[in-house]
Amino acid sequence: MKHVNLGVLALVLGLALSPLLAEMPRQPAPEGAGVYFIEPVDGATVQSPFKVLFGLHDMGVAPAGVNQPKTGHHHLLINSPEVDLGMPLPTTDQVRHFGGGQTETTLTLEPGSYTLQLVLGDYAHIPHDPPVVSETITITVE
Repeated sequence: MKHVNLGVLALVLGLALSPLLAEMPRQPAPEGAGVYFIEPVDGATVQSPFKVLFGLHDMGVAPAGVNQPKTGHHHLLINSPEVDLGMPLPTTDQVRHFGGGQTETTLTLEPGSYTLQLVLGDYAHIPHDPPVVSETITITVE
């Protein structure tokens, strides 16, 4: 039986599929749509655990998997991870998904300085066109 190098196979498949993935359809965002932090505010000092409240205007919230125009669900980016805003957002410790349509969460973070940013994703976790992203805020956890 011939042995297959799985790393080489993955690379070949990735290269073959990359043109298809680069053209994933993106849902349009209404002009003026925005996402923002209600709490905490930029520059806040908080005690862990702390509540984070998400705000959204000119769009609605819908859970992941629900394909409705002018809606999406929240993703929280912690400490500015690199993400491709034309692709589905990954799920990592730095990219938190709120696919149930949640508009708030409680975070537990170690003491230190952190950046937080919100990105709205469509039913398939893909940012809209244009992307609906918040300003990046900085908080300190004591």
